[in-house]
Amino acid sequence: QVQLVESGGGLVQAGASLRLSCTASGSRFRSVDMGWFRQAPGKEREFVATITVRGSSTDYADSVKGRFTISRDNAKNMVHLQMNGLKPEDTAVYYCNSVPFVRQYWGQGTQVTVSS
Repeated sequence: QVQLVESGGGLVQAGASLRLSCTASGSRFRSVDMGWFRQAPGKEREFVATITVRGSSTDYADSVKGRFTISRDNAKNMVHLQMNGLKPEDTAVYYCNSVPFVRQYWGQGTQVTVSS
């Protein structure tokens, strides 16, 4: 079983940076690919970024490529999302989960709001 807790969100102006963190409990974390997802008001939850078990490979949604960087620290059971050059359209609740996601793993998420 895995429990995920996201943190690091906030209210920022366009162009600013934020670093999100996801802390995982449970031993399974170190054996699964992990990812970040987001859900904007009135929209479906969407994929943002993913990272393989050992961090050797990453992938991103086209909308965040070149601006966001996903990383993981398996020793600390953590996954991070460095977000640079934030845009108003990045406003959403951000979640981490395994990839593919497991419904039972969804946490509360962390709110990111970008003002123009």
